[in-house]
Amino acid sequence: MDAVLATPLVQRRVRRRAIFLVLAASALFTFSSAIIKSIGPAIPALELIAIRSLFALIPLLPLFARHGGWSALRTRHWGLHAQRTIYGFIGMITAIHGYVALPLVLVTALGFVMPLFLVALSVPLLGEKVGWRRGTAVVVGFLGVLVMVRPWLVFGAGAPVPLLSVAIVVGGVATWALAMIVIRKIGHAGDESVTITAWFTIGGAVMAGVLCVPVWVTPTWAQFLSLAAIGLVAGLAQVLMTEGYRTGETTVLAPFEYGAIVYATALGMGFWGEMPGVWDIIGIVIIVASGLYVWHREATLGICR
Repeated sequence: MDAVLATPLVQRRVRRRAIFLVLAASALFTFSSAIIKSIGPAIPALELIAIRSLFALIPLLPLFARHGGWSALRTRHWGLHAQRTIYGFIGMITAIHGYVALPLVLVTALGFVMPLFLVALSVPLLGEKVGWRRGTAVVVGFLGVLVMVRPWLVFGAGAPVPLLSVAIVVGGVATWALAMIVIRKIGHAGDESVTITAWFTIGGAVMAGVLCVPVWVTPTWAQFLSLAAIGLVAGLAQVLMTEGYRTGETTVLAPFEYGAIVYATALGMGFWGEMPGVWDIIGIVIIVASGLYVWHREATLGICR
């Protein structure tokens, strides 16, 4: 009798722990983004990525050790890992531009358009079929972006945000979706998630380290500590997110990632006075609702209609 009663109790505890890990990871990712926003104008994006990637490896070391140390790096799919690294690298550069040029909550909300791009791109690249329900959710989600940025105002008093910067961020989100598609291919080919994470982090550090030489700006000690914090915080967030999804159900955990919008709103208001307006809130609600609907149809029901 006790064993029967204990099983649901243990499951609830594991589920609560996994939810806490995902919430904490989302908060840390948002916090690292806020540090990028504060230091970004003074440090070139390539240099920021190089130092961030190096320090992000430190929290990942226990994860590598759990999966056999150096053996976690073994792969036969170098081409796919190179594609994933390039796409993710472009995504990081465009995100950094967004954090510097746009309100923090807007960049965070635009990041959640990625599942919509993933649905749209899965048709030509993966041969998946997308029914009218998910197709409609994708269209509605992109309308949410338009509601937030209101490009039609450019013909009047001026757009509320720089449209070019929005386009750059949205383009970067599309490359993140391409990276997710490549990750699917790598996973189907047999590589573990730790292998994918390791090679992306190492590849990003090497690429940025080489490319940042011509634009290198020697950081002050305060700036260097901020750069180190970005990497350590982001690396720890990756570990927590991985652990959360390792022990919990995806169908339960995915919605809690949207807590990042709450964190970004609070940080933006507290440090930069970025007060979201009514249209911003409406746009965020539309984007989140569309993303959750796509997630629900694909993850919970397992159908593409």
